[in-house]
Amino acid sequence: MRKTTLGDLVTFRTGKLNSNAAVATGQYPFFTCSQETYRIDSYSFDTECVLLAGNNAAGVYPLKYYKGKFDAYQRTYVIESLDRKVLSTRFLYYLLRPQLERLQTLSTGAATKFLTLSILKNIEVSLPDVDVQHRIASILSAYDDLIENNTRRIAILEEMARRIYEEWFVHFRFPEHEQVKMVESELGLIPEGWRVVSLGYIADINAKSIRPANAPDEILYIDIASVVPGAITQKQPYRFSEAPGRARRVVQNGDVIWSCVRPNRRSYALVLQPEPALIASTGFAVLSAKSVPYSYLYFSVTTDDFVGFLTNHATGAAYPAVTASTFESAQILMPQTEVTDRFHSITAPMLDLSETLKRKNANLRATRDLLLPKLVSGELDVSTLPEPEEKAI
Repeated sequence: MRKTTLGDLVTFRTGKLNSNAAVATGQYPFFTCSQETYRIDSYSFDTECVLLAGNNAAGVYPLKYYKGKFDAYQRTYVIESLDRKVLSTRFLYYLLRPQLERLQTLSTGAATKFLTLSILKNIEVSLPDVDVQHRIASILSAYDDLIENNTRRIAILEEMARRIYEEWFVHFRFPEHEQVKMVESELGLIPEGWRVVSLGYIADINAKSIRPANAPDEILYIDIASVVPGAITQKQPYRFSEAPGRARRVVQNGDVIWSCVRPNRRSYALVLQPEPALIASTGFAVLSAKSVPYSYLYFSVTTDDFVGFLTNHATGAAYPAVTASTFESAQILMPQTEVTDRFHSITAPMLDLSETLKRKNANLRATRDLLLPKLVSGELDVSTLPEPEEKAI
């Protein structure tokens, strides 16, 4: 392991464009400081590199490996190896990953945090032989490739299920729809025999809560920051006696959790195969299906129209939020039971497989993140480690 500084190994360039350059469609990716990918019709770079945010108000610096043609925001660093016989670009990505937390303490600025070239060039690193670098990068990238493949499969499964929902319950092209008459309702024309009801009619809102007297000793806690559209990113274990005071909502299989705060951010998720003692913050509305299958409930309360309803009924300027009663009063289409049951028989296996893949990804990330610092530091001998295989996970 050769000790050196980052400035001796790489070159730094910065992006060429401001964020207004992004367009809805384009041939090439455009990377921002937050690592969101937009599209653009031209490119400034055609290289293998690591992209690092140059500034971030939260002091968080996303990192990305990329090879090909692209453009980047003007405050994004494009980092390239000076000599790939000395430093593998893919290894550089993994070399920098353990440094990200340290970069938060090294960055400068008050309202917005910056990473200067001086800070980055002076980062000390230990560099193994390039053959070892390639082996380390191969092992870790195999985990990332599996995660990416599973993520694509999850997106496809959920898109298929949502398209079926839209086809059946928005466009009303459900099986044998030709034989059903359309009638007027509060929501316009709907199939005869279907009804418009309040959400509270088909689902219980916050049906179960725990109190100190009946609480388990240990819980898994979901807070609002841990939920992104359609997924729970983290479940924090706590002893109940040490858990946040908002840890009260009991979450069970098939429940939908929806953040009451800033509903326009779409912080919701369907809970399947939950661990014992899974508890959500009181900042969520927990919706439990009672007159329809959970698959129908989930897709009904995650449409653009439903999000718009919540957003329009949120109160508070700085901290817009809705309440349980807002959810209860929302109008929902209630089809006939045989249609929702048939929908569930088709989509529930898709949702179950999606959940399984999400759990596989969580295990893959945990294993990769455990291996990464030990591999790049030389603590583990790479010659003894096999690459992960999907069939073994």
